[in-house]
Amino acid sequence: MAEQSFQLYDTTLRDGAQQEGMVLTVEDKLAVAMELDALGVGFIEGGWPGAVPKDTEFFRRARTELDLKHAVLAAFGATRRAGVPAPVDPQVRALLAAETPVITLVAKSHTGHVRDALRTTLAENLSMIGGTVRHLVHAGRRVFVDAEHYFDGYQLNREYALAVVRTAAEAGAETVVLCDTNGGSLPDEVAAVVAETHAMTGVQLGIHCHNDTGCAVANTMAAIDAGAIQAQGTAHGYGERCGNADLFTVISNLVLKRGREVVPLERLAGLAATGRAISELTELPGSAAAPYIGESAFTHKAGLHASALRVDPDLYQHTRPELVGNAMRTLVSDMGGRSSIELKARELGYDVEAGSDEVARAATRVKELESAGYSFESADASFELLLREELTGAPRTRPFEVESWSVSVFGAQAGDAEETVRTEATVRLSVQGRSITATGHGNGPVNALDTALHAALDPCFPALARLQLVDYRVRVLSGETGSSADARVLISYQDGDRRWGTVGVDANTTAASWHALLDAVHYVLLDERPRRATGAPAHHALAEPLSP
Repeated sequence: MAEQSFQLYDTTLRDGAQQEGMVLTVEDKLAVAMELDALGVGFIEGGWPGAVPKDTEFFRRARTELDLKHAVLAAFGATRRAGVPAPVDPQVRALLAAETPVITLVAKSHTGHVRDALRTTLAENLSMIGGTVRHLVHAGRRVFVDAEHYFDGYQLNREYALAVVRTAAEAGAETVVLCDTNGGSLPDEVAAVVAETHAMTGVQLGIHCHNDTGCAVANTMAAIDAGAIQAQGTAHGYGERCGNADLFTVISNLVLKRGREVVPLERLAGLAATGRAISELTELPGSAAAPYIGESAFTHKAGLHASALRVDPDLYQHTRPELVGNAMRTLVSDMGGRSSIELKARELGYDVEAGSDEVARAATRVKELESAGYSFESADASFELLLREELTGAPRTRPFEVESWSVSVFGAQAGDAEETVRTEATVRLSVQGRSITATGHGNGPVNALDTALHAALDPCFPALARLQLVDYRVRVLSGETGSSADARVLISYQDGDRRWGTVGVDANTTAASWHALLDAVHYVLLDERPRRATGAPAHHALAEPLSP
């Protein structure tokens, strides 16, 4: 059962939408709201009706299209304008027209902002707050008040900041949210101000922090420890400038570090999936290094760490990744040793013996290849092909042989017309003794070779039809290593619901790309084992070479 007295308030669709590069359609906003509701947040701030046409449309459609099971929808807006009665103020009327159970008002609590931004008197500002809150409460709405610039305003004129809190509460505001709008406060300052404000007003307080000092989550936790009962934040910490408090991290901290079940444990286990779903909808990926749910949050590379993790994963992890729907990953590199290889092998589904000769050989090959320019961190498929060879003690079984390949680039320009460039690749392969030649065209050598491989092999191996190249990276290595390798190519693929990568190294960039493309094809054709729901192969012991 989730903790009922604490309020999780998400403002991704309003404050988070101010993130640079984020453009959400109404459909996107509705879908994000459903993801947040399934997670179990208490309140979802949908936007500013009346001020933003798209938000007005969102609230109109939400009435019939959003079937929220856990969250309450909130509309955001400002207090009435100076000198305009709340009942006739267009923005206040738009808030009521949104028909949400909750309305959150932003109110000035900094005397400088009252005078310079609102251009009104301190007394009129208090009247604007009180009058608007009373009008909305009388209309049957629950009201939260965001005290904007509160921490800066408290330092400038404490008595006025406190008067804003008291005025809002006396008018009927359920919670007054103290906002670190400029994001410049530090945790000790936030804790002290929240505690003093609560002691001097007795008002139920919330916290809204921006991340300009990198302390938004820490400030939020400090405010909660000091008595705040509502935490506002956004998915992935989205927001303008440096963003807001990452609500995913706040939730995880409260449940796993403070023992406060603000969302049920079974929903916390879906946190990483929620993060991925929202990233896809916003087209803005969360940080790989994000706490708890980032791809790298439980990723280990150094050999010393791997050696300890083999004995007990808790030695280098502060919590169990599965609690938030994440998983431990091991990176294979020249920094690791046998323990890293063993952990990675088990992660990929192989039963290996600790300290075995096969693991030692694989570790030696990795170090040798990485010294020549290879990198297996983002090339799980290439590493697994290498690992299989060492574990079976036999060369890789190849479902086809390469007879030859070539790439041609043609350029043509007629008069003042823009030059046209055409790339053509031809591959000649042998499949079960039968020679197959295929040609592919593309916007570059790699695209053309990929197209030619598919043309040649898809009819023979239908499993390849689902293989899609989704990312391509090349790095020049001259001067970086003592080897003769000049280029390293990393290619990422989507194979059904899985994503993985391969690596190729050669003095010629196109040749390096070709090697990475071949690894991808071999990996798919040699990897027909049943897989777990997570996408990893089922555990098995290798005693015989794998068949195609």
